[in-house]
Amino acid sequence: MQKQLSKEEIYAALNERHSPEIQAVLSAGNVAIAGLGGLGSNVAYSLTRIGVGHLHLIDFDVVDVTNLNRQQYFMEHVGMYKTEALKSLLMKINPYIEIKTDCVRVTEENIKELFCDNDIVCEAFDNPDAKALLVNGIMEYFPEKKLVSASGMAGFGSSNSIVTRRITKNFYLCGDRVTAPSYGNGLMAPRVAVCAAHEANMITRLILGEEEV
Repeated sequence: MQKQLSKEEIYAALNERHSPEIQAVLSAGNVAIAGLGGLGSNVAYSLTRIGVGHLHLIDFDVVDVTNLNRQQYFMEHVGMYKTEALKSLLMKINPYIEIKTDCVRVTEENIKELFCDNDIVCEAFDNPDAKALLVNGIMEYFPEKKLVSASGMAGFGSSNSIVTRRITKNFYLCGDRVTAPSYGNGLMAPRVAVCAAHEANMITRLILGEEEV
């Protein structure tokens, strides 16, 4: 029988690892994750594990068998909306964080409404047009918000070529900025996860007030 840990037990453990002062700031964090595939599902796992208190999960898609090579889903989730599947998994890690979901496609028309309440936006799409739409929209409508994006993580090249760069005051880009998926050099779990970890770590630093790369 699965034991349900109390909120006090979970946060006592987080406080022990992070310190009560740091954990208080993480618990107040408010992050939107747009795209719940290889990048977004890994980012969500990391932020949930450190107790970021408010997550906003955005994706219109369902889990497909081809997602299982790199995304944080299981066979029983195939056919489920990613928002629903991922939320159920995150709640197994920490059922006491606030998780909002929007099962919609991000468009020029809904950007302002979708992201108005989030302090940090994580771009985690695998479609270049969707990436550009979100990045440009956030920079236009919410220039004060922190934006963490990714570009270049396909294949099995060196992990050391994936880095985090500060592009503008509030815009950070993770990846090698070059490697796009191609035949025999597609999106693979290890390198995508490395890039997702860069995104999650930069988001963590921004929540804690560390803005320099």
